[in-house]
Amino acid sequence: MENLETRLDLTPLKNAIDAIRTEIGKVIVGQGQTIDLLLTALLADGHVLLEGVPGVAKTLTAKLLAKTISVGFNRIQFTPDLMPSDVLGTSVFIPKNGDFVFKQGPIFSNLVLIDEINRAPAKTQAALFEVMEERQVTNDGTTYRLDEPFMVLATQNPIEQEGTYRLPEAQLDRFLFKIVVGYPDTDAEIDILRGHHQRRSLTDALDAVTAVLSAEQLATLRQQVHQVHVEDNLFDYITKIIQATRSNKSLYLGASPRASVALLNGAKALATLRGRDFITPEDVQELAAPVLRHRVLLTPEREMEGGTADDVVTQLVQKIEVPR
Repeated sequence: MENLETRLDLTPLKNAIDAIRTEIGKVIVGQGQTIDLLLTALLADGHVLLEGVPGVAKTLTAKLLAKTISVGFNRIQFTPDLMPSDVLGTSVFIPKNGDFVFKQGPIFSNLVLIDEINRAPAKTQAALFEVMEERQVTNDGTTYRLDEPFMVLATQNPIEQEGTYRLPEAQLDRFLFKIVVGYPDTDAEIDILRGHHQRRSLTDALDAVTAVLSAEQLATLRQQVHQVHVEDNLFDYITKIIQATRSNKSLYLGASPRASVALLNGAKALATLRGRDFITPEDVQELAAPVLRHRVLLTPEREMEGGTADDVVTQLVQKIEVPR
């Protein structure tokens, strides 16, 4: 039972996470699972895609998370006429020097909220490939590194909505999680109305949220996540889940090895969120859908039957023997 012994002191991490939850909870009601996944991604150093119909507080939740950390924050509203240079930056000619100088775009920040990412065309979406994966931007042969931490929080409306462009698979694969934000239940919606009634404005609500974590503290917490213990049989378990997506008859496209790494890193972060310094099969199972739902493609036949990626992933995980 050596793996049950506590090797890491997770008290600072627990205190930091509780403080962030408290700050976000001043405004957001009934999105516990979404907030937990956002915090898991923050600890795992991964990007997040939030999908939901308009009005379910996707953008607000992302802004609140950013406010709880004292790092740089930029918001980019994606529109059909947005160009890659509007995101990454461009070279500007300076007559005084007779030379071009690179003017950094809004992507050069620590937490970047990309609102309605699927409202922009493919060329602008593709501009994010390098920066999301390698944390750098290349312009005119020169590479510019981004400061740590760097996290993209992107929102999108369901692709069935008018005026949206489906994200390419290579882009989706760069997101650690895709979180589906649903409608609140009855009690939560009543609380939302009460909160709205009591506040004078949304600005007042945002002003009530304060930063409780610094960049240095976040780096320390992430270092603890790296040290989380993983048994060999769990490496095997994660591999079997990912490989099963590549041979499933309901899936046209399976998950890449990047998904294996995402599932491992996510499970380690989730374990610390749950107060453990070791991962369990339950951590892997809980994150299978958020990690895989945007990385796999259903066959046309399964889509016509009304199936979803979540359904297939759930069935697939249930068939794989759980390590003991």
